[in-house]
Amino acid sequence: MNAVRYAHQEIFPSKVVCIGRNYVEHIEELGNEIPAAMVVFNKPNSAITDTLYFISEDTRFEGEITFLIQKGKIAGVGFGLDLTKAALQNYLKSKGLPWERAKAFDHSAVLSEFVPFEGELSTLSMKLYVNNVLVQFATYALMMYKPQTMIDEIESFMHLEDGDIIMSGTPKGVGTYAAGDRFVGQIYSHDVLILEKSWKAESKDVV
Repeated sequence: MNAVRYAHQEIFPSKVVCIGRNYVEHIEELGNEIPAAMVVFNKPNSAITDTLYFISEDTRFEGEITFLIQKGKIAGVGFGLDLTKAALQNYLKSKGLPWERAKAFDHSAVLSEFVPFEGELSTLSMKLYVNNVLVQFATYALMMYKPQTMIDEIESFMHLEDGDIIMSGTPKGVGTYAAGDRFVGQIYSHDVLILEKSWKAESKDVV
């Protein structure tokens, strides 16, 4: 199984639970409707990686604040890239079909290490730079669904195992990328940087 790093140890998540359409401006930039209920989908353990691969020219990055769960509660915070095969997802949506082929493929959950966090979740924010340009920024306040609401909704139909990951949704600014592009994801509490992760997109055939 694939692992993530948390508090200097390896953790093996059974799944990554993703919250879709959680920021209004991102919904608008993709021309989607604001959902009447929380959008939830899963990525399997095989999607987890700490390496960013160039998948295809239409693969889109989506930076996110991510949470590691222990005993039903948020124990750690990290930065994640939810990779999406955009053209394929648009086709699947047009046919009313599930998104797994576009969202749950191998290496599609690119995750940093996770740092223990016992502070106020309302202080959290994230930034994503691509080639030294700030492309995404989000705060807790901009989330339509807050972290505890996410947990409550997920556990209303699916148990969260210790070590599972929640990807909390992406703000506006998503886009495609190329091999060699450099990414820097940052998580802040108030104005204090608590985590930074860098990636360089690598060429590899993983389809």
